[in-house]
Amino acid sequence: MIHHAPALLIAAPASGQGKTTVTAALARLHARQGRRVRVFKCGPDFLDPHWHTLASGHPVHNLDLWLNGEDDLRARLHEAAAHSDLILIEGVMGLFDGDPSAADLAVKLGIPVLAVIDAGSMAGTFGALVHGLRHYRPGLPWAGVLANRVASDGHESMLRASVRADYLGPGPVDGLAGVDTGWLGALRRDAGFALPERHLGLTVASELPDALERLDALADALADTPLGRLDAAGWQRWAVPFAPVPPRPVAPLLRGRTVAVARDAAYCFTYPANLDTLRELGAELAFFSPLADDPLPPCDAVWLPGGYPELHAPALAAGTRCRAALAAHVAAGRPVWAECGGMMPLFDGLTLADGARVPMWGLLPGEVAMQKRLAALGPQRWCTPQGELRGHTFHYSLTASPLAPLAHTEPARAHGKAEAVYGQGSVRASYFHAWFPSNPEATAQLFLPEAP
Repeated sequence: MIHHAPALLIAAPASGQGKTTVTAALARLHARQGRRVRVFKCGPDFLDPHWHTLASGHPVHNLDLWLNGEDDLRARLHEAAAHSDLILIEGVMGLFDGDPSAADLAVKLGIPVLAVIDAGSMAGTFGALVHGLRHYRPGLPWAGVLANRVASDGHESMLRASVRADYLGPGPVDGLAGVDTGWLGALRRDAGFALPERHLGLTVASELPDALERLDALADALADTPLGRLDAAGWQRWAVPFAPVPPRPVAPLLRGRTVAVARDAAYCFTYPANLDTLRELGAELAFFSPLADDPLPPCDAVWLPGGYPELHAPALAAGTRCRAALAAHVAAGRPVWAECGGMMPLFDGLTLADGARVPMWGLLPGEVAMQKRLAALGPQRWCTPQGELRGHTFHYSLTASPLAPLAHTEPARAHGKAEAVYGQGSVRASYFHAWFPSNPEATAQLFLPEAP
């Protein structure tokens, strides 16, 4: 059955324009009004979804034509449309950046684009940017533009005047006579609206005690724009049909097995879709916190996802119960899959950006050192005996180990660098962030003991 739901893809000419801010504000505004809002994020991203989950009250899944595959992507949107009043998709980088880009997704699925443009240092050029974004790609569905970081009412008037009426679309917004469909409002420049950042991206929402208050302030500001004043009928102009996709059978290869998953401020890079895949494979999930020095729960395998071990290195190093439990788990030959930040504490030491070395857990030989610049970024594939497992890499550290890698991932783009997959005993570890739904069979092997 085809489900229809209003949907927008929130994009921009570049990173840092305010896509996450506007997406989260829209989600919060409508969730406060009792509407069921589902938010998605284009591309492999762990941090923006934390804010969107807080704003919408629902898990946030990632959408990427290469990472997910088109069937998986369509299935997630169809399921969301069946239970939602509104679907919001935050783009990645600039609208046309990447291969595939956010524009590719918008065109393929027929989802209208809302452009967010930082207008802080421009006036008439704003209209040229709007025109270029709208017409650069033939067939791009278009909703309109929202100006961000606007200085004053006069500045807003100049920006709106720069958006020529003959580019604006089929007429006034429903219920808002005289308002062009291309101009959807402006948000003022206000330091209180900024979502705080650090290396890797936004600060995780759960770490800020005033995170919800920040979102409420953003939602209040957005409510005073033409976009924010749209009622349910007005949103129907952006309704999109989402067709069903035949379900993918998943063999219960992990039935009867418990996977312990690290989850806290140091281990917070976990796709909800990965957890869903483990459950589809039949696994029971048990969560624990290395930061709290939790011992391992009773389990057959352990997953150490990525995160920020470098921000919590002394606390992780001081924990003895968790380290001892992991060591006993490995000594018993039970599997451990550690990715990126989850891998880093397994080595002998971690050197922080200020040069201080923190002794770590010593479950793998070698040293990890934080860098001042990004060390690797981009999509990756791991060609396993069970087929291709897709994922990505994104890290600021480098690892030196005497271990000979068991395998290497392959970059999906020409300029990328392969990532080593390390192994010792029952431990498998890499900077590679796996997207489990891309190959459930290969995923299951990460959590099964090797055949004798």
